[in-house]
Amino acid sequence: MIPQPFEYHAPPTLPEALALLGEYGDTAKLLAGGHSLLPMMKLRFAQPEHLIDLNGIAELRGIREDNGMLWIGAMTTENQLIWSDRLQQRCPLLVEGARQIADPQVRYRGTLGGDLSHGDPGNDHPALMIALDASFVLRGAGGEREVAAADFFVGTYMTLLEPGEIMTGIRIPVPAAGTGYCYAKLKRKTGDFATAAAAVVLRMSGGTVEYVRIALTNVGDTVVHAVDAEQALLGKPLDARAVDTATRLAMAACNPAPDLRGDADYKRAMAGEMTRRALNTAHDRTVK
Repeated sequence: MIPQPFEYHAPPTLPEALALLGEYGDTAKLLAGGHSLLPMMKLRFAQPEHLIDLNGIAELRGIREDNGMLWIGAMTTENQLIWSDRLQQRCPLLVEGARQIADPQVRYRGTLGGDLSHGDPGNDHPALMIALDASFVLRGAGGEREVAAADFFVGTYMTLLEPGEIMTGIRIPVPAAGTGYCYAKLKRKTGDFATAAAAVVLRMSGGTVEYVRIALTNVGDTVVHAVDAEQALLGKPLDARAVDTATRLAMAACNPAPDLRGDADYKRAMAGEMTRRALNTAHDRTVK
């Protein structure tokens, strides 16, 4: 099928994009990488009268660091994340996760902000952002606000992004020296969504867990932040017993839907296995 007719807009600046979004309201859609929106338009599940292309807005791209905080423009592509020397050195978990997204064609066009704004529980970046304690900068006609990643995702394709707002950037605290990390992802083939995946950030102190974040992909109606599993690990050695407990609690937090990737029990079990692998790998990567 082909989309219904629409008017195309390519604003060169963010204020112009916001003005267009305010003018056309619910009849407009924002175009980032387009991998989610364009197929929906072709099937006429989405029928915008106006398409506002963000690709020409230079201020929405780039990666920089200031006072211990990374800033990544929302229109930065997956490929730019992967090849960023700064991220490879300062935030390798994000690079590791981006490398596992879809295939090269998608990674050259898909954007970080587009992925996050879509709110798909099968997307990889929500779990990575929660593990990294990121926050999102949202701008609308009324000004700018910042929302923690842990609060942003509220349901399938549902986020705290308000009508008339555009995600402009992502802020990530630079992980402290000695931080371990891992994104463990099970998928059927290259380009597929995860059957289950786990993002872990871990710091040890004196042989015990000082800090840990665990987030799970595609095992609920939105990204799963495994808070109980985190709490069970804090202040304890990361031995086999502790990992078993965290794995069990992570599985208990899941509510997967059965599909062609497996039934609910299988996906829950795989979420546990990915949690186990991610915790052990993150521990191996900590600086002793």
